[in-house]
Amino acid sequence: VQLQASEGGLVQPGGSLRLSCTASGSILDYYGIGWFRQAPGKEREGISCINLRGGGTYYTDSVKGRFTISRDNAKTTAYLQMSSLKPEDTAVYYCAIGGCGSNYYWEAMADYWGQGTQVTVSS
Repeated sequence: VQLQASEGGLVQPGGSLRLSCTASGSILDYYGIGWFRQAPGKEREGISCINLRGGGTYYTDSVKGRFTISRDNAKTTAYLQMSSLKPEDTAVYYCAIGGCGSNYYWEAMADYWGQGTQVTVSS
């Protein structure tokens, strides 16, 4: 299984950015794809995931209403649309495939990881 994540970037506060993550290989055993992020000096946290089969989603409280996760019809690519970005969203973002909880998204649920990508929100 391989995950190819799109590049992050530098965004001004209040701006938007879309990340994508494409999975390839033997992915039928995995039903969730999502994103974690790690800010400087902080632990990595699961911020959003989507169930590739049922389409259910999870968002951590800090991104609810600002971030939207979706998947393509082939169910191999997930998108994270980030809007109203804040400086505290600055972090290295990692996509992962594995499971996806409706009320939580923990590192232990990720079986494979994509490369991290830096998202910086700054004026």
